[in-house]
Amino acid sequence: MPVAVWSCDSKFVAGPRPPGKPGPAQKGAAGRGKESTAAMDAEITAGQSPAAQSPGDGTQARAARGLLSFLTCGSVDDGKSTLIGRLLYDSRLIMDDTLATIAKDSRKHGTVGEEIDLALLVDGLEAERQQGITIDVAYRFFATPARSFIVADTPGHEQYTRNMATGASNSDLAIILCDARKGVLTQTRRHSTIVSLLGIRHVVLAVNKIDLVDFDQAVFDRIVAEYTAFAAGMGFRTLVAIPLSARFGDNVTARSPRLPWYAGPTLVEHLEAVDVDTDAASQPFRFPVQWVNRPNQDFRGFAGTIASGRVAVGDAVVVAASGRASKVARILGPDADQAVAEAGEAVTICLADEVDVARGDVLAKPQDRPAVTDQFAAHLLWMDEDAMLPGRQYLMRIGNLWTPVSITSIRHRVDVNTQKQLPARRLDLNEIGFCNLSAAQRVPMDPYAENRQTGAFVLVDRFTNRTAGAGMVAFSLRRATNIHQEEFLVDKAARAALDRQTPLVLWFTGLSGSGKSTIAKLVEQALHREGRHTYTLDGDNLRHGLNRDLGFTDADRVENIRRVGEVAKLFLDAGLVVICSFISPFRAERRMVRELMEPGEFIEVFVDTPIEECVRRDPKGLYAKAMSGAIKNFTGVSSPYEPPETPELRLSTVGLTPDQAAEAVLAHLRGLLPR
Repeated sequence: MPVAVWSCDSKFVAGPRPPGKPGPAQKGAAGRGKESTAAMDAEITAGQSPAAQSPGDGTQARAARGLLSFLTCGSVDDGKSTLIGRLLYDSRLIMDDTLATIAKDSRKHGTVGEEIDLALLVDGLEAERQQGITIDVAYRFFATPARSFIVADTPGHEQYTRNMATGASNSDLAIILCDARKGVLTQTRRHSTIVSLLGIRHVVLAVNKIDLVDFDQAVFDRIVAEYTAFAAGMGFRTLVAIPLSARFGDNVTARSPRLPWYAGPTLVEHLEAVDVDTDAASQPFRFPVQWVNRPNQDFRGFAGTIASGRVAVGDAVVVAASGRASKVARILGPDADQAVAEAGEAVTICLADEVDVARGDVLAKPQDRPAVTDQFAAHLLWMDEDAMLPGRQYLMRIGNLWTPVSITSIRHRVDVNTQKQLPARRLDLNEIGFCNLSAAQRVPMDPYAENRQTGAFVLVDRFTNRTAGAGMVAFSLRRATNIHQEEFLVDKAARAALDRQTPLVLWFTGLSGSGKSTIAKLVEQALHREGRHTYTLDGDNLRHGLNRDLGFTDADRVENIRRVGEVAKLFLDAGLVVICSFISPFRAERRMVRELMEPGEFIEVFVDTPIEECVRRDPKGLYAKAMSGAIKNFTGVSSPYEPPETPELRLSTVGLTPDQAAEAVLAHLRGLLPR
């Protein structure tokens, strides 16, 4: 990783132009100080989009360099919004009335005394202005004669790290700001780690507020040395360090005479010159199908945006998941048919053959297909306040495909300060881990390092619909291709017919002491008398054998129910009536077990006993121990219980004897279990 640090006595002079030769942004910069912030005479395009300018104004130069998407990130109050405001101000993109409004707002919300607070050009939310922080991601456009830019201003507060990741996911370069007074902080390191994981390979270390340390080169050199050592293993192709003052404009668009020891490019000069090499059209062809376009019986096409590569009429393609092959018969663009399409274009592709293609499928070239797997390893950035627990099921969106997925194991958690790999049993908000995942179906995907479009995914909490995590595929697990589902000659229906009964799972859930096990025993006894083949799975009994290695943390409870669900499914497949009695405190895991079964096979029975009654009963003396602190993680006392919202049967046991409760269950089953 080349690290560019310029000084007058430096021998390393790599950069967009030799240090001794002034660039366009340097003209007229001499003598600029705090008193002359309005004298912005750098040669920067005045508020025109590329399409509005003549070739003489730099359109050809911009086209040659291409659009650059970048973000600003770093710790809170490092000056990210001020820097973007400075870029917009120096680009003369601010109308007079907007500037007047900002000047007025600066007196109310500003943080720089009587001066215009340039951060307010970006921080538009009322909460942002009141608190003086960035909360949401703000995107802004500006242009110079050499290049056009889209910049994402991302928040620095740890609480809003998820928003920072959103901005980074669409960027090709990151400007990581450091306050010269504070140096490299934990959030600086966290943002750098996220930037690396999201595949951004070009970084600018902007040591901001250099004016507050009297433009001291020693301070700059110390920060650069510390950050360079930290980022050594992050895979950055370029890392350029620039001392600057976003507030006063030093080294932003024009070289500062107050930094005579710095001989490198200004920030804008570097942004104009950096080659981020983002030619997605040269990558293997990937076309995630967004929807099937069938306006009438004579037309069937597959619409979407080409993620990478290019395709032409007549090209052979395959449906990645099924392997079905065909050829491209037509490519329809926004206005008409076209012969060729490439990455970034939204098109409809028609195939020569009737091939089964649905939303979420991926079209690829036969000679260069993505991996198709249901088990893979990935880096995860956790974004939810509820911890990520292995075994819990989430919804994954990858491309245009939605599928249930669970984290089978956490290989390690990353310490963002040291980059050390630490053991972990859960991931909390803003933590980063490397995990194994298992999907409910085989999914086409690429390693994120090879294709950012088909290697990125998000995880969604199935109950709250919150985005829970962002993931980057590392590789497919070999076990996914070496293990196959075996089909037997005798199936569940045949086994059930032999017993002349309908197999189902009867799942009792409730607090400890609610009466679950007592009622379950009575129900099984009655079913046995009727000649039903049953088996009871009880929480305490399984913890003496199959689950003896598990404790009572949230993660252990999730794994406990995952194992029980798989065992219950096996007994169900044997044709039995499976009676399960477990506290099973979390809705997510009860839903996961339900979805292992066919519709109608899972009967949830909520034994609804108030906590006060359970404490009064306390048949095993556990509540007394939990309330004294002798037992940790006890459901209802020091660990939560999430009652079912729509159980098939609710038993309010206060006022009911166990026999009456069991009879209520049997009455419910009589319509489901024919004699």
